Amino acid sequence: MQFFDFGTIFFLVAAVVIFFQLRSVLGRRTGNERPPFDPYTAGRTREKEAAKDNVVSLPRKRAAGETGDDAYADIDAVAPPPGDLNRGLRAIKDADPSFDPKGFVEGAKMAYEMIVMAYADGDRKTLKNLLSRDVYDGFVAAIGDRESRSEKIQSSFVGINKADIVGADVKGGEAHITLRIVSELISATRNKAGEVIDGDPETVAEVKDVWTFARDTRSKDPNWKLVATEEED
Repeated sequence: MQFFDFGTIFFLVAAVVIFFQLRSVLGRRTGNERPPFDPYTAGRTREKEAAKDNVVSLPRKRAAGETGDDAYADIDAVAPPPGDLNRGLRAIKDADPSFDPKGFVEGAKMAYEMIVMAYADGDRKTLKNLLSRDVYDGFVAAIGDRESRSEKIQSSFVGINKADIVGADVKGGEAHITLRIVSELISATRNKAGEVIDGDPETVAEVKDVWTFARDTRSKDPNWKLVATEEED
């Protein structure tokens, strides 16, 4: 018969004690446990972080079983039916179930600031990612004209006071949304000698713009691009 020596008995006792201690801790719920790790949720979180550079992030897809007016609840909250705006936004929702009007407005506000500052800085690379070809060509021509005179724009973006959707439609699979944006900006143009020739570097000015963004709903690219600009008097 084999006998356990003292060291073997010691480790067996220690193992039993540790087992019951762990069981008493791990088997008890305190109400403060973190939810279990979900790799799919984590993946979506990383995708959202990566999508911050997009013009507009489209965060929501229609839930399974969501039908009728329930599918348009987010549309009706922004543009109550009936009316052309409500019908236009519903048409966009039909073409792209992930469309969220409130999410669009937030993304468009970020894009607005990026475009305004990129234009002032002459940042063609940023503008190219945010503008349609026609609008980009117009912006770049104005930047080139300014640079040829050695003029510079000194700008500080204060903020956006208001951004409202005023138009929406779908044409040939391409969604168009028009926003009326009221912002505050400090801006001054200086000549080669550094003299202010336009604007005021110490005054906050209110700027009213009507901008139209578009996106091909048939494309996997979630980005919207600026396709038309108009300054409101």
